[in-house]
Amino acid sequence: QVRLAESGGGLVQSGGSLRLSCAASGRTYSTYPMGWFRQAPGKEREFVAAIDWTGDSTRYADSVKGRFTISRDYAQNRVYLQMTSLKPEDTALYYCAAAAGIRGVVITRSAYDYWGQGTQVTVSS
Repeated sequence: QVRLAESGGGLVQSGGSLRLSCAASGRTYSTYPMGWFRQAPGKEREFVAAIDWTGDSTRYADSVKGRFTISRDYAQNRVYLQMTSLKPEDTALYYCAAAAGIRGVVITRSAYDYWGQGTQVTVSS
């Protein structure tokens, strides 16, 4: 029902900033909770941030709280992840995800139905 495509990743120095973008397509994407996850080599995919598209509520992993901000632009059909004060441990492949048929902010990986291909973020020390 929805297709997602991430962009905006790259190489940045520790303490720097990046903004990731997720382009969404689909007739009902605006009613889906959206989230960002990340996966580093040898680690499982973990929750980063989520936003409720119907209620404008957000949630963040403790590891990124205060540094990352998730937002969305309905007119442009995009979800963003603004990342500041980046640390080497933020290095990972970042995925955008959408949950179908669920209300509210979703932070559980298994609840998400649609995923992008990911965009690489590398933070150097």
